[in-house]
Amino acid sequence: MGANMLNGVVNALSLQINPFKKSQYSVIELDEANVELVYNDFDADYLLITNLFRDQLDRYGELATTKKFIQNGIDLKSDITLILNADDPLVASFESKNKIYYGISEIVFEDGLQPSATKTEEVFTCSCGKNLNYSKKFYAQQGHYYCDCGFRRPEVKYEAKVTLYKNHSVVNMRGVDYTVPLVGLFNAYNTIGAIAVASELGIKNIKESLLSFKVAFGRSEVKTLNGKRTLIQLIKNPVGANEVLKTIDKISNLLIIINDNYADGRDISWLWDAEFEFLKDSKKEIVVSGTRADDMALRLKYAGVPVEKIKVINDIKKAVDYVGKNSDNDITILPTYTALLKLNKLKELKKCY
Repeated sequence: MGANMLNGVVNALSLQINPFKKSQYSVIELDEANVELVYNDFDADYLLITNLFRDQLDRYGELATTKKFIQNGIDLKSDITLILNADDPLVASFESKNKIYYGISEIVFEDGLQPSATKTEEVFTCSCGKNLNYSKKFYAQQGHYYCDCGFRRPEVKYEAKVTLYKNHSVVNMRGVDYTVPLVGLFNAYNTIGAIAVASELGIKNIKESLLSFKVAFGRSEVKTLNGKRTLIQLIKNPVGANEVLKTIDKISNLLIIINDNYADGRDISWLWDAEFEFLKDSKKEIVVSGTRADDMALRLKYAGVPVEKIKVINDIKKAVDYVGKNSDNDITILPTYTALLKLNKLKELKKCY
């Protein structure tokens, strides 16, 4: 519920919790740098940690700093149970006396989808100083890893086989198929984490709830623009962008909106780490917009997209209008965070019912 910083959490609780009605559960998303601040004032039974990737380097610094922010919060709650992604070695190494792990055993790609890119990886060594080895690598640093010193992927309580389709994903765990209307391996990991938490809480209708899940705005959200099906996928760091890019239908009309406001992160060097080379064979014109539209256009040029197929329209509303009027197929929009907020206010983008 609510924004993921301390003031947002307090505001959400103030507005949504009825003091005369007892609630059984409360689910709160926390900003990495606000875990300690929130845990100073609130108790928690479980903390789900999904993955750690470089994001907003101007704010967080490198991953060791981000991890320390979270660990400081964990250290305030001696009885908290961590539910950790075992496939991410950095996440798996968080310290607490109560830990439960989840992960992926196998991935199957359908509908012409392809395995994740391998160029963008979070490279770090084991605490002993040696490089990690992998028997399976899914994307970035996530996979089945081990080190000669004995550090390895921990024993997993909630493990799933994942099948990825163009418009949905299927997570098979303990013989049960959970279908979720979300695309991308990152969403499959989120689904497994959600199943793990719900299972620990004894919730019974997990399968039905996932099937009817409604996406948050901009996270695989589908709207219509001038009658065209429009998929909106937030991008904000290289690893996440890669996972989004490889799900894109190359015959769709594409709009990329890059802002560099505070909430996006001022540092946009991540554009050069993300594999926009995925788009060099796109069939349609690619429109770029936002405060850093020119930077995005330059990145596409170096990615191999023909210059004549790149159109710069700095104003976001004008770019949306242009794409809506000139598209002859489905539309895909890739915005950064503040661009997403702008899109959410445009009446031209209508909800699908």
